[in-house]
Amino acid sequence: MAAQQINQTHHHADANAFPQEAPFLAENTAAMNKMMTDMDVKPTGDVDADFVAMMIPHHQGAIDMALAVLRYGKNEQIRRIAQEIIVEQQQEIAAMRLAMGQPLPPSAPAPTQPEIPTVMNPAQAGAPNHDHPALSHSSMSTPPATPMKQEPQQ
Repeated sequence: MAAQQINQTHHHADANAFPQEAPFLAENTAAMNKMMTDMDVKPTGDVDADFVAMMIPHHQGAIDMALAVLRYGKNEQIRRIAQEIIVEQQQEIAAMRLAMGQPLPPSAPAPTQPEIPTVMNPAQAGAPNHDHPALSHSSMSTPPATPMKQEPQQ
């Protein structure tokens, strides 16, 4: 029900008023709807497990929304913030899984600017591009294998 409300009340009119923003709004709304659905977990009687079961989709929703900003946003400062959100939320997901004794999925690459597929010349066609991996929803939905050290805040 809540996910349906997000779609109908929050973005429906906005997408019509700003058609150039429609792809971002559609992706962002899908991320929020998925997050709300995935957070709706049946209680197990274990407060810690229930908390983690709800928080992981919440954090994944933040990751998915940040990915949408990286795909469509133009403000470099906001894009850097989105990259930080992705890394921090992945670290928190990993920490929660470790605390619950859950296995960690394989590492994902650090968030970078997504590439728009272009036509390659024949010399590039067989060579993988390791300098700037394209972001994909599936590659960013897994946390790193080990949480990275956080620098002390000043």
